[in-house]
Amino acid sequence: MTENFDRAPGAGRARIKPTSPGLADVGDGDANSVFNQREPLRQPRTSPPLTENNTNTSEAIGGESRRPSKPHQVIHNNSTPASKVKRVDSLVNTSTLSANAPEFYPSSSPPYEESVSEDGSDGYYTETTLAELVEEFLSHLNSSPGSFENDIEHIANMLNSWVTTEETLQELVELLYTQSTVIPNFSYTGARLCNFLSHNLALSPASGNFRQLLLKRCQTEYEQRGVAVRGDAETQKKFHAYVLFLGELYLRLELKSAKGPPSRAEILLTALRELMNALFSNPVDGNLICAVKLLKLTGSVLEDTWKESGKSDMDQIVQRIENIVLDAQCSRDVKQMLLRLVELRSSNWGRVHAAAAADATPDNDPNYFMNEPTFYTADGTPFTAADPEYSEKYQEILDREDDYFPEAYEENGNESSFNDEDEMDPEIEEAFEKFCLESERKRRP
Repeated sequence: MTENFDRAPGAGRARIKPTSPGLADVGDGDANSVFNQREPLRQPRTSPPLTENNTNTSEAIGGESRRPSKPHQVIHNNSTPASKVKRVDSLVNTSTLSANAPEFYPSSSPPYEESVSEDGSDGYYTETTLAELVEEFLSHLNSSPGSFENDIEHIANMLNSWVTTEETLQELVELLYTQSTVIPNFSYTGARLCNFLSHNLALSPASGNFRQLLLKRCQTEYEQRGVAVRGDAETQKKFHAYVLFLGELYLRLELKSAKGPPSRAEILLTALRELMNALFSNPVDGNLICAVKLLKLTGSVLEDTWKESGKSDMDQIVQRIENIVLDAQCSRDVKQMLLRLVELRSSNWGRVHAAAAADATPDNDPNYFMNEPTFYTADGTPFTAADPEYSEKYQEILDREDDYFPEAYEENGNESSFNDEDEMDPEIEEAFEKFCLESERKRRP
């Protein structure tokens, strides 16, 4: 038993060296343990139809091992073209399909209709409308407000070529008003644009020029003020945008006169006064916030104009605000906004006249220390000129700067090491001397 058992791996066995597909040579091993011919491969369950190309390819690649095992599976080459032609002819003769049949549409969708313009064109390349043109340059001005001065001339020339009839002028006014009250934070740029076009649009029909039509459009919203301040949230939002736009329009719209300098529209001054009365008549948070924004925007100009006419309208408005703070059921934050507005008005809307600034002292001017620098101590505590110990600490800082930055001298100690190119500009030197004198004056008790 051990004679025929070889412990070495592969001992007594011969490597099969096939000479042709399906055949193998037998070495010294047992001839009965090796098949003389390989078992034919099993055909796939769904074999593709054997055509002429497939037959030739199988013969070229696989030789005899690629040939089908059953003779009846082979399709003769001379019978393939004729059968295919007969089959195609029979399909053509028996088919009910037609190239002239109407197009099929699903029942759930309407049939397609090609758009035809009024001028008879196919509608694929339509001309730009005035609304698209206005929306395009308004979007440009909104994204790049700094380019207003450079682009406004081009915009006006382009609109002059478009606005040639009364209808297009009415459409332009409506577009500008709508976009100025809809686009967030565009009321300022929109008012500037309206002012420029009021002086540079050439068309002036019998119904009114651009400025007159714009004021008529604003009057339409003005007449709805009583309903708007008590409407729903969306109605109030639109009305508040209109109020702020009208405030910007009052500041920007100029009425040129041959006798004197340009003036503001008097009708807008009266409208703003009545709009504030309407907002205060329903003192909810949204209306009060809108009134605060309007007064911060136009308060100083309105008060100056009323004072020139001998009116005390601003005093009446402030008194009404104080009553609202005491009686109205508005939120705490809105009351704080109203109180800050009253404080702003008491400081002349934050304005400091040159004559008053010369005689200002910490006692009579609440903004005396407004432009003074803020310093920080070693532990990070800020202190300003309003601090009682400011003078001493400020002097310490000046002394410390002298220690850190001593004057530069030459080796002989007589001449400065700075050359002529490093000398201070005369204007800067004069301003610096004024600053030093002012600082010294404030440090004195």
